[in-house]
Amino acid sequence: MIDYFASYHFPKGFLWGTATAAHQVEGNNINNDWHRWESEPGRIINGDKSSLACDWWGGRWKEDFDRAVETGQNAHRMSIEWSRIQPEQGRWDEDALDHYREMLRGLYDRGLSPIITLHHFTNPLWMADQGGWESPEAPVWFGAFVRKTVEALKEYCSTWVTLNEPNGYVISSYIWGVFPPGKKEINLAIKVMANMIKGHAVAYHVIHEVQKEARVGLSIYYRKLQPARRWFPPDRIVVGIQEKVVNDAFPVAAQSGLLDTPFLRLRIPEAVGTQDFLGVNYYSADLVAFDLSKKDNLCMHNYYPAKADLSLSGFIANIPSGMYEALKWGLKFRLPMIVTENGVDDHLDTLRPRYILQHVHQVWRAVNFNWPVKGYFHWSLVDNFEWERGWTQRFGLWGLDVDTQQRIRRKSVDVYEAICRENGITTEMVEKFAPEVTGKIFAA
Repeated sequence: MIDYFASYHFPKGFLWGTATAAHQVEGNNINNDWHRWESEPGRIINGDKSSLACDWWGGRWKEDFDRAVETGQNAHRMSIEWSRIQPEQGRWDEDALDHYREMLRGLYDRGLSPIITLHHFTNPLWMADQGGWESPEAPVWFGAFVRKTVEALKEYCSTWVTLNEPNGYVISSYIWGVFPPGKKEINLAIKVMANMIKGHAVAYHVIHEVQKEARVGLSIYYRKLQPARRWFPPDRIVVGIQEKVVNDAFPVAAQSGLLDTPFLRLRIPEAVGTQDFLGVNYYSADLVAFDLSKKDNLCMHNYYPAKADLSLSGFIANIPSGMYEALKWGLKFRLPMIVTENGVDDHLDTLRPRYILQHVHQVWRAVNFNWPVKGYFHWSLVDNFEWERGWTQRFGLWGLDVDTQQRIRRKSVDVYEAICRENGITTEMVEKFAPEVTGKIFAA
């Protein structure tokens, strides 16, 4: 308990929203590679399937958008499902475009500023069957989809994310093999990185051709990495490798036109200067050790510090200082930044209140130094299908009963609403929702 009042406030016009992805919330996406992946035994924990997901394609986006605006949010980030717009090569589905146009109009009518992601992990089956992002044609295919989509939706959106976490996509699909196509081949991983950078560059130029006033960027999965033993050179070396591949490769290429990794250096001149803002997705931070027993992971062992504040699944450690470090890292690109994802899996909703407050405080620290951070998007609005982890992890402010589609109001809804309405954090709200961290956020 503290006996004084203090507050941290954000600039007027700061964006407060939540982030979602099409396949995770829409339901019944049957023409993409994830639908097929879910049907293969052993791919998803417990054999879970996205199925109806949150039933947004059936119209329940309306009530969820209502929940967002009624609890103080002023923005929303969502994605467009490529396989709905182009279910077959050479065929466009105008009804699907109308459906997305209606959703964006729904955001507009509610006063929610949209950010639209054009690729969030899923690929149409026709594309996957022709090699997916391994194909040299992939950037051309993606560019055609982007042109069609932006031409259709530009009336309601001018802020676009071309690729969500392309670094995470490459690692999950081609290093760990837990995303389709489930390969573990570093040579293919590098090829896909290059093709995705080319695809981003094509999309960037297409969007600006179609919509002059557009703002276009990447959302990068940033992981704060520290050597487990600072005195041990191999630990520092593997941290350097991961920082170059995981954190830096995509945004550096979009700035300089150079894909620079320990495995390949490739000039992609069309990518020079293809970012108007940087999206930063931050969840947690790792210690990294060189470990000869981890040959399948290039002798790298990532783990959380001892006594870390862990989610019940152990998937995420609450390390708020990493958010500040993520934004400090982003400064080097000299661009406006948006926190496009941040959140924690917590079905009991016991960790999430302090996680949100502590991480938003770290965003405020960055803003207080006049760093160009323009918004914060919590992952996620409502529980959704979490890829290879299925329904075992719950990231939503609102809970979801998958069988009945009932939304369940968690305390975190109230936490985030208080932040959005205050445009900041106060001692009063921290004392109310997470008193155990009051001294960490408001030092006496």
